Amino acid sequence: MSGQAMLAEQKAAARAAALARRAEAAGAGHPDPSAHLRAVLAPHRGRPLAGFLPMRGEIDPVPAMAEAARHGPVGVPVTPRRGLPLTFRAWSPGCALVTERFGTLVPAEGPEVVPEVLIVPLVAFDRRGGRLGYGGGFYDRTLAALRARGPVLAVGYAWAVQEADALPLEATDE
Repeated sequence: MSGQAMLAEQKAAARAAALARRAEAAGAGHPDPSAHLRAVLAPHRGRPLAGFLPMRGEIDPVPAMAEAARHGPVGVPVTPRRGLPLTFRAWSPGCALVTERFGTLVPAEGPEVVPEVLIVPLVAFDRRGGRLGYGGGFYDRTLAALRARGPVLAVGYAWAVQEADALPLEATDE
């Protein structure tokens, strides 16, 4: 087995384990999982922010996004075809949503938001700042493109049980 194939297999196993842990955490019921996220984002109020609308047991950042939307623009990702970075469409609480690729929800219409702060969904993470997503590389490409333009803060957001001791990472993983 080649090194690349072995790494892909390791990533798939790490994703499967983290997704199982995430499903348990999502079903446990937490009174206010976004409280810590709101505190982390508070010093960045008014800066363009991108979040995500949760799916498949992802932790819910919407209360923190709603707080941020009272102070500045907030966007959610629009998934392009494979190989391209994400774009972000303006979102506000209660806006009309449509289902797009991969079952994600996006605002039906609105301008693009170029974020300076991103809430990034995680399948798994480690203490060194490593992250595994779903494997499409969308956030890796997006963060690389945004960081080429200027400083960007990426805030990984997940249940604590999604933490792994170590993750199989590549040089292109942001």
